[in-house]
Amino acid sequence: MLQSKLKFAGALLAATGTLALGACATETAYRPATGSGFARTGYSDRQIEPNRYLVSFAGNSYTSRDTVERYLLFRAAELTLSRGYDNFILVDKDTDLRTRTYSTPGIGGYGGFGYGGFGGFGGWGPSWRYRGRGFGWRSWNGFGGDPFWDSGVDIRTIDKFEANAEIVLGKGPKPKDNIRAFDARAVVDSIGPSVVVPK
Repeated sequence: MLQSKLKFAGALLAATGTLALGACATETAYRPATGSGFARTGYSDRQIEPNRYLVSFAGNSYTSRDTVERYLLFRAAELTLSRGYDNFILVDKDTDLRTRTYSTPGIGGYGGFGYGGFGGFGGWGPSWRYRGRGFGWRSWNGFGGDPFWDSGVDIRTIDKFEANAEIVLGKGPKPKDNIRAFDARAVVDSIGPSVVVPK
C-alpha cells in the first residue's frame, strides 16, 4: 500500500514538473530584470555619470549567448534614445557563462523503502559503501534498489549567459574613427524586429 502511494506521488510529481518545465522552456523575453542572484533574468541598467551607464542582460538556461548579447545591444540603444542621445560607445563589454549544479532527492526505492524498509529496523543486513560520481561516499543496504542506477538523487547542471557593458552616450553622428561606437537608431532598427517582448 505504501509503495503504491509512493509510486503515485512520484508519478504526480514528475507530471507536475514536466508541465512546469514545458511552461517555461523558452528563451528569456526582453523585459526589465526580475529575480535575484542566479535566478535573475532580463535587462537592467545603472547610471554612474551623467552620460555613462552600466547595462546588463541575463538570460535563462534556454537563452543563447547570441540572444543575450543582442538584447544587451538593443537595451543600450533603447536607453540612449530614451535619455535624448543619439549614439553610444561600448567602453567595456563582457559575457559570462554562469553555472549551477542542483541535486534533488528522488522518490522511490533508495533509502529503505524497498521490501518494507527492513534497513530501518536496526537489525543485521548486508551493507556496502561505494563512491558515487559527484556524490562522495554512499551506502547501500541491499533493500533500497540498485545503488548505481537508482540513486534516488537527480543531479542537474544549469548554464546561463549574462552580458554586461559600460556605455558612454553621445549626441550627433557616431564617431567614425571608433569601432566601438554605435548609432542608437540604426541598432534599434536592425535588432528590433528580432527582439521578443512578453505577451
